[in-house]
Amino acid sequence: MKKVYLFLAYGFEEVEALTTVDLLRRGGIEAITVSVSTSNIVTGAHKIPVTADIKIDEITLNEADAIVLPGGQPGVDNLMTCDTMKKIIQSAYENNKLICAICAAPMILGKMGLLEGRKATCYPSCTGALTGAEVSDDKVCVDGNIVTSQGVGTAIDFALEIIKILASEEISNQVKESILA
Repeated sequence: MKKVYLFLAYGFEEVEALTTVDLLRRGGIEAITVSVSTSNIVTGAHKIPVTADIKIDEITLNEADAIVLPGGQPGVDNLMTCDTMKKIIQSAYENNKLICAICAAPMILGKMGLLEGRKATCYPSCTGALTGAEVSDDKVCVDGNIVTSQGVGTAIDFALEIIKILASEEISNQVKESILA
């Protein structure tokens, strides 16, 4: 079974995070929510508390096939200030693991220099931070091991693309049909 770590920081976008976790699990992928703080309870941008499965110091990155960074503010800023998170992203990049970011979260990848020469998308007001990227208007962009998406309204497409990459197009389509998307 494929394993994905989805990181939660105070102020994350609930729809982007929880839609992705839900659909990945429906697709037979082990999606594990990870708190980047000292508490397993992480409150989203719209004041919805979510209990993460584990804390960031409990992960074993080499066991994961992918990492997912949801958007939301101040969630993205809080992810960016987490040195452990940046080390995880860099390690995932260097080990060619799938790195998925939605909404404002692709800014993290841009600021880290990981989008140089790659096609990427994000929330429209954040495109200036996609340093070195060929900015796309597509709802979801896949370029090598990086998947980016625009925001809440594209969360289902984002999750289905991750399922297609990690499982198969057939499983992605089955999940899509089951949710009437």
